[in-house]
Amino acid sequence: MDNNICPACSGELSTGVKWWHFVCSHCDYEKADLQPVINEVSPHTLVNETAREAGLRDIRVGNFKKLLGVIASLKPAGGTLVDVGCAHGWFLEAAMGKFDSLGIEPDEAVFNATAARGLPVRKGYFPDVLEAGEMFDVIVFNDVIEHIPDIGEVLSECYQRLNSGGLLVLNLPSSDGVFYKVSRLFCRADKFDYFERLWQKDFPSPHVHYFNARNLSGLLAKNSFVAVKTGTLPTLGLAGLYSRISFAGNLGAISKALIYCAVAVSLPVLRLLPSDIVYVVARKA
Repeated sequence: MDNNICPACSGELSTGVKWWHFVCSHCDYEKADLQPVINEVSPHTLVNETAREAGLRDIRVGNFKKLLGVIASLKPAGGTLVDVGCAHGWFLEAAMGKFDSLGIEPDEAVFNATAARGLPVRKGYFPDVLEAGEMFDVIVFNDVIEHIPDIGEVLSECYQRLNSGGLLVLNLPSSDGVFYKVSRLFCRADKFDYFERLWQKDFPSPHVHYFNARNLSGLLAKNSFVAVKTGTLPTLGLAGLYSRISFAGNLGAISKALIYCAVAVSLPVLRLLPSDIVYVVARKA
């Protein structure tokens, strides 16, 4: 991916707060020159996948149900749906009641666990694992599109794989969110750990993009999609919070407990502030 050109507005990118971080002064898009290494062994030692699954399950299952409700309201007759990067299959399970659904997952260990539960999932990358001429009414990327370096090529493939009037659904972190804004403030004090954690630096699949609702709509328009619905989803909940704090890094038990208590007490206020999760549903133009 070109580090000099913004994929959303074609503006010029400049170096941001770290050598691997780039920003667009025109539309506020941000990117990282970090490489996914999904099936390499060593990066996985940094992540406790069991704790990660426990920490994310409740909040993501709740968000997936809300998002599926939005999709079903736009596609009441159902149809064919593919969940790209389906991970543990939580969205896939919810969608199977309304759509003829398929999941795609490149992480071998996660794929094996999801397939063992009998869910309709294929191992590999989109669109490589699809059959020639295989088409869909809905293509969904839940917390996935921000990990894909060549985002323009993938959006072009989505356009080719969608039936007429098909929907592309993107659910991803937002640079307008309160937690991301706080991480940028820490960087001004030369404290980069929180910022790097949000980008998932050194993880098997780091973030390589950060969008907001505005430049995300621009990205879609540039790739022949029309945004028809945008919104936000909750970032945190008490259920699974401690596991979510614990799944990566080297925090001690006292630090984890303090962070948990601080977030738990702050939740009522945090829910009033800009969310760190944005979604957009776009129709094939």
